[in-house]
Amino acid sequence: MSQVTVKRLDGTAFVGRGESNHWVAMDTKKAVGGMEAASSPMELVLLALGGCTSMDVIPILEKMKVPVENYELGIDYERSAEHPKVFTKIWLNFRFWGKDLPLDRLKRAVALSEEKYCSVSAMLKKSVEIEARIENNNTA
Repeated sequence: MSQVTVKRLDGTAFVGRGESNHWVAMDTKKAVGGMEAASSPMELVLLALGGCTSMDVIPILEKMKVPVENYELGIDYERSAEHPKVFTKIWLNFRFWGKDLPLDRLKRAVALSEEKYCSVSAMLKKSVEIEARIENNNTA
């Protein structure tokens, strides 16, 4: 069994450590007792989703011999107004730059991550709609 540890620093500021033995800081807004000194847990969920899918998409494109020069993933989201303020919709905005970027391969890499490889996406899409958008900044 794996374990993650979360320790209180002060107020609602915490640090967490997982199997990798790296600490991650977490905090919340001053209005609810935080110091605004770190990402909130909900931001970390989005960062985990972005990291997970990006760590799939780029290696898949490398295997496809797609010459990606630069990459960025923007994530937009909506949350419910009432508690618990869960995500109600997430948009993954994949942005690729490079010469000769075939759109069909970009779409295939994103789909493989979404449908087969990204564990975070697989968990989240059971409770929230996730939509992928692809921006092809082909410099050819």
